[in-house]
Amino acid sequence: MYPESDYIMLSALQHYMFCPRQCALIHVEQLWAENRYTAEGQVLHERVDSHEKTKIGGVRIVRTLPIRSGCLGLSGQADVVEFHADGTVLPVEYKRGRPKKDQCDDVQLCAQALCLEEMLSVDIPAGALFYGQKRRRKAVVFDPALRELTLSIAQQVHDLVARQHTPAAVYSKKCDQCSLLHLCLPRSCQEQRSVKKYLAAMIGRAG
Repeated sequence: MYPESDYIMLSALQHYMFCPRQCALIHVEQLWAENRYTAEGQVLHERVDSHEKTKIGGVRIVRTLPIRSGCLGLSGQADVVEFHADGTVLPVEYKRGRPKKDQCDDVQLCAQALCLEEMLSVDIPAGALFYGQKRRRKAVVFDPALRELTLSIAQQVHDLVARQHTPAAVYSKKCDQCSLLHLCLPRSCQEQRSVKKYLAAMIGRAG
């Protein structure tokens, strides 16, 4: 069990899978910046973050539910949790874009399910991701492989935060969508400059 002082945010898992450096900039160095993508995400979450509790048919819907796990050392909130009449608990995470090629969104949702399982003493076999661009849900099954990956990523993020280490920048196309691009400056770190060659060039210019 982790002490509360060592809890990390659930969102850190997705940040880490997107880019370990981004995760460190946000959760170690406490840096943040907005761009079009984060602004669109905030608009999508306006209703989700309303803390409303509603009931539709036999489904009770709770929005912005605080969740945590002492076993994993995680805390945060679930966008939407549906409590069905048959006892099914279904976490639903809202995303502004479209389904991704990697599993970063799946891992974040699975982490929410693990928190809810610990809190409510229930089994949660699946959840859903709602993507704003597609306007539809994607079902996510919390199978053993996804659960194991989620536990592994949580441990890696804990290790990163404990070391207080920010990885070096490595530029890729996805950097252009990151709101921290101008704080990270990945392009400037691409070339490995030799001090010896730099000094030789400066001496040559002076001569």
